[in-house]
Amino acid sequence: MNILEEFDTITAISTPLGVGGVGVIRISGEKAFQIIEKIFSNPKFEPRKFNHGWIIDNGVKIDEVIVLPFFAPNSYTGENVIEIQCHGGINVVKNILELVLKNGARLAEKGEFTKRAFLNKRMDLSQAESVADIIHSKTSDFANVSMKNLSGVLKEKINEIRNDIFEVLSKITAGIDFPDDVKEPEYEYLENCFQEIIEKINKVLAGAKTSNIFRQGASVAIIGKPNVGKSSLFNALLNLDRAIVTDIAGTTRDIIRETLDLGIPVTLIDTAGIREDEEISKVEKIGIEYSKQSLDEADLILFVYDASKGLDNDDKEVLNLIKDKNYILIANKSDLAKEENIEALNISALSGEGVNDLKQLLKQKVCDIEPETLEFVTNSRQQVCLVKAKESLEQAYLAAKLNELQDLISIDVKSAILALDELTGELITDDILDNIFSNFCIGK
Repeated sequence: MNILEEFDTITAISTPLGVGGVGVIRISGEKAFQIIEKIFSNPKFEPRKFNHGWIIDNGVKIDEVIVLPFFAPNSYTGENVIEIQCHGGINVVKNILELVLKNGARLAEKGEFTKRAFLNKRMDLSQAESVADIIHSKTSDFANVSMKNLSGVLKEKINEIRNDIFEVLSKITAGIDFPDDVKEPEYEYLENCFQEIIEKINKVLAGAKTSNIFRQGASVAIIGKPNVGKSSLFNALLNLDRAIVTDIAGTTRDIIRETLDLGIPVTLIDTAGIREDEEISKVEKIGIEYSKQSLDEADLILFVYDASKGLDNDDKEVLNLIKDKNYILIANKSDLAKEENIEALNISALSGEGVNDLKQLLKQKVCDIEPETLEFVTNSRQQVCLVKAKESLEQAYLAAKLNELQDLISIDVKSAILALDELTGELITDDILDNIFSNFCIGK
């Protein structure tokens, strides 16, 4: 972005385009109030009060609106902000946007409102990233956990760790710079401090796998020979008729994917029945190959067999393909079986018996932490920063253990602080910033 455009007045539509009750156009920047005064019939603004009136273009009424003024620095971006709430509809919203642009604003880039909030110290980078997580969250649980980040929980934890590191660095620096007045800290003290801080970082990183699963989801493939009820189970888990179900072997000939919300997003994959038969069609053979490929992609496999017939040699051949993988053994059609398989989860996709138990087991297998117990989530960029800080402290710990010069130890301690500053955005490059905010939508 041109440096001259960094803090000029921007605008964008902040609601999805389409038919709706309300559309919102947001304006942020030094000229926000000047622009609205040119196009609004009732521009006498006071803090914490909204104004009702008309958007007007050269004396022609465009729409009846409500205008919400936010005076700097008490706004989302930290700048003067105007939000115009107009009637929903593509043409009305676009016409008002064009009028705002014509009167001195420029169209905002992706995530530019939140970027300004970060640059104006309204939030740190972890909070800004949580905004994108909330917008793009695939489940309500992930949205709720991301909201904790927005409220500053992760920020507070990182600042706590940073303060601990900074306190140690201060004592080392004081001992080096003022040797006549201050003693260098004992090496045993440094070792204990570094161990305690590393443990705190480990606790934050302990939730990394769960954070990634909440963000990216898990892939679960339903595998088995033909006609064991894979598609029926697929439909039962989704609670809709998504896959075609018949008693003809080989009905499913392609991969079908749907997202299942279990608090975490689960991509459920219905596959073609795996069998070795020279008489099967070329299309079905391709489907079987796709099924085998999905075994490598899946985080978890549901191996399904017909409980009314028991495990036969064909089932065992398929089971042999996944013996080294993470899978759940499912005895389907249990309502027709003479006895239960104590080693399998007995269900009936047709009647729904056991399906809820399977959903609970699925959730436990792909994520062993309940969302409400998560304090915060981290993304891959934040995790890399935390690992950098941890590695620097581990080097400092080893150096302290060997009684090396504290001047040298301080270098690693400073590196740990810089890594955390990169996480919160205190120290960050324009390229990283642009990459982060390019994942936002325009208008946020």
